[in-house]
Amino acid sequence: MISAFVILSIFILYFINALTNSLCVQKEIPEDKQGKVFRTINILITILLVSSYVEILFA
Repeated sequence: MISAFVILSIFILYFINALTNSLCVQKEIPEDKQGKVFRTINILITILLVSSYVEILFA
């Protein structure tokens, strides 16, 4: 089960990064602020994925 969850998590992170990139392009966010946007979104999505895995593991 862990391997399926890891593969799905990688796909989700890739897709979210693609959406974040299109958001930055559409809203014309400066290059120096894009790193902060990507970092914040990646950290929040990682927390969400880890908490989802823990919930599934102990449910």
